[in-house]
Amino acid sequence: MRDIQNEKDARNISIDKVGIKGIVYPVILDDKKKGRQHTNASISMYVQLPQDFKGTHMSRFVEILNDHRENMGISTVWTILEEMKQRLGSSESHIELFFKYFIEKEAPVSGLTSMMDYTCEYNATLTDTERDFVLCVKVPVMTLCPCSKEISEFGAHNQRSIITIKVRFKKMLWIEELVEIAESSASSPVYPLLKREDEKYVTEHSYMNPAFVEDVVRNAAEKLMAESRVTWFEVSSENYESIHNHSAYAVIVRDKRTM
Repeated sequence: MRDIQNEKDARNISIDKVGIKGIVYPVILDDKKKGRQHTNASISMYVQLPQDFKGTHMSRFVEILNDHRENMGISTVWTILEEMKQRLGSSESHIELFFKYFIEKEAPVSGLTSMMDYTCEYNATLTDTERDFVLCVKVPVMTLCPCSKEISEFGAHNQRSIITIKVRFKKMLWIEELVEIAESSASSPVYPLLKREDEKYVTEHSYMNPAFVEDVVRNAAEKLMAESRVTWFEVSSENYESIHNHSAYAVIVRDKRTM
């Protein structure tokens, strides 16, 4: 059969990224506690297309994905990207995974356990000369306003916030570790299951640990600066204000390789 994709293209324009975007697929990831975790991911896979070729072979992306779906951990990403380069005849390959990662959480007083979901991303690129991998974790937390606590005779306003941590790193770094950094940087973690004694504890704990959005990102940045495996990070917090119709936001970016 005629292979149109491999035919020459006369326009002499290379394409930076071409491939499949947003395919939802069942995958198996590394899990720090249990070894492996089954989840679904929205996956995008691209390669660089030289100017001589008319098109790429889209079906090969899905074939590669299917071959590796039972081992999509951080350590295996480079194998997938190398296979994409080889099978699609490209000097550059990219993969993006967006997925829910589940961690068993224990309520602070009752000790009851339940599953908490975290939104995560892998973004990886492999070329003939470099490899780049960014891990992203979004962590819901609780923040209590220091100003509100200071000026109010009764109580203080609080809100649910999302801390987003993106990192480049030189040795294995677990999603669970980034979740711990985020949760310990806020007024309190949030939990999927709380009994009354747990709710009392969370309310009082957050009241004793007020934090502005600026405090949250500085707290997290301090921990990421001290983590020797991290070479670059971006940490942001969006606080969904309970007394305003807007969010409070802060972000810190640091490249430790240039410091």
